[in-house]
Amino acid sequence: MKKLSVLAFLLLTAFCACAADVAKPKIKVAADGFPAGHDTPEGAACDLIRAFIKRDAALFTNICIEPFGQGKQRTNYQQFIERSVQSMKEEAARKAPSPAGPKSITKVFAARTLTARGPVAFAYAAVDFRGLKFVDLKTLRQSGEPNDFRIMLIKKSDDKWYVYPTPQFAELLSQSLNSERPSTIDFSEAYEVEK
Repeated sequence: MKKLSVLAFLLLTAFCACAADVAKPKIKVAADGFPAGHDTPEGAACDLIRAFIKRDAALFTNICIEPFGQGKQRTNYQQFIERSVQSMKEEAARKAPSPAGPKSITKVFAARTLTARGPVAFAYAAVDFRGLKFVDLKTLRQSGEPNDFRIMLIKKSDDKWYVYPTPQFAELLSQSLNSERPSTIDFSEAYEVEK
């Protein structure tokens, strides 16, 4: 019996040591201390907010997924992108930004998968998307008021993450998005942050 418990202890110790050695994925952050780019859902979500902060239509169109699907959903999304680009250009032409617009990102939570299983299966089967997540983040408006966002992200077959800023246009993809509990894990807890 003693030999068995010593063996069990050694196996448990080895298992714990291996689990501790599992490295977190690395993530680079921008000058503001938050993720950027298409490599992670958190980076794409932050770039969407940066596009509005900078009133940068090129960044906005780069980080948003191109129109997909067909019919009304595709048309509505295409029109949304066109209106947003036009609005950003008009906003950039003004000297002062809108008080309701974002001024800075204050907190980014780790990306999460929707609890409903249907959207991920639909995304893969119907449109060949490879991932579907959402990111909660906090910002400050130009007026100084806090503002929270929940941003939907899609991973395409190129293994890059893109923002889908209008999940209401694709109910099959966004089922349960607005009913998910608030995020609690900061992105820095899920990654090894590189500056």
